[in-house]
Amino acid sequence: MNKPVSGLVEHLFRREAGRMLSSLGRQLGSRHLDLAEECVQDAMVQALKTWPYQGQPENPAAWLARTAHNFAIDRLRRQETYARIQSELASRVQFSAEPADVEAGIDDQLAMMFACCHPKLTPDARIALTLKAVCGFGTDEIARAFLADETAIAQRIVRAKRFLRDTDVPIVVPPIAEQAERLDSVLHVLYLLFNEGYAAHSGQDLVRHDLCEEALRLGRLLAHSPSTCQPRVHALVALMFFHASRLPARVDGAGDLLRLIDQDREQWDQRLVHAGLRHLDLAAEGDELTAYHLEAGIAAIHAQATSDDATDWERILWLFDRLGELSPTPIVKLNRAVALMRVRGPEDALAELATLDAKLANYYLLHSVRGDFLRRAGRLAEATQAYRMAMSCPCCEPEKRFLKKRLDELRIGNSDR
Repeated sequence: MNKPVSGLVEHLFRREAGRMLSSLGRQLGSRHLDLAEECVQDAMVQALKTWPYQGQPENPAAWLARTAHNFAIDRLRRQETYARIQSELASRVQFSAEPADVEAGIDDQLAMMFACCHPKLTPDARIALTLKAVCGFGTDEIARAFLADETAIAQRIVRAKRFLRDTDVPIVVPPIAEQAERLDSVLHVLYLLFNEGYAAHSGQDLVRHDLCEEALRLGRLLAHSPSTCQPRVHALVALMFFHASRLPARVDGAGDLLRLIDQDREQWDQRLVHAGLRHLDLAAEGDELTAYHLEAGIAAIHAQATSDDATDWERILWLFDRLGELSPTPIVKLNRAVALMRVRGPEDALAELATLDAKLANYYLLHSVRGDFLRRAGRLAEATQAYRMAMSCPCCEPEKRFLKKRLDELRIGNSDR
């Protein structure tokens, strides 16, 4: 195998597969999503077979798109049901010699995203199908990203595609008047996808940049499309930009977790901070206020503060109070307790945490935060026990190393007393 050709095809598959599948899937409809996926894969295989001998085409991406389209036509013609569906497809499929233009390609991906994020699918199924059909991730990559069994991920995707096929979900961007629930579902998937990349729940790495990048890429597609550029979209994109700006400083050279207070703010990407501020301004248009707006507002304060001490914790606490009214979840209350501690001290914050035990008993961060509050309050023995509780909960390897480091510091502190 010609290595340069192999490398080029692999690169194109990563960059183009999602776009090609979105385009072909939108034209064929959700009932033929499997066929579209097979044709995209076959086009890649065909490139590996022919390019080493015939040479690389002038426009490799266009060649792949045209080949996938041709495979789709051939397969439909060979199917026994072709005669029955020919008239139906004729009005929907316009196969061209060249790939769709950029704007059409964006519309295709948006349409596929709405189909993959159908509200009747489970959140896990929506994420897996979006990564597969819109982002071009392989099943093995999705399984590795979420530390799940590859067979289980494959079955999840198969079930999701079966739902789209059996219910004939249209691969279209819904009209603005019908978007509310569908858009919320899409945004929820992007929010979960980014969060998993930003703070992985398990595994060797704290950050999975590929998941963050795809969530932000898809969010920007929504924000830049006239049919979906609503304030809540800009708010979520702003939030992702603010968090993404801190990614270079989230871990040290050994891959160990660095808390916000310990991060080198010189490493924060100011271009992303400014992009987040632009989207936050756009999110303020109209009278809509969502949880994404409030979370983005909190993230913006952190992003613009020159130091931890210079952070406007009073304003952050006020925003968490408003967020708690819109989204009274245990995680919101836990994060509010951190702001409360900075404003009123550890004892008030510990009282706030006492109401969360039952709901977050197996969440390492609850016990880690309690350990920090107890340490600040001088209750070192209790702090040690809290960190040990955190160590017993599921978390990724960098987080475990962080907790062990905190325990070691407490042990040294106790021995010095």
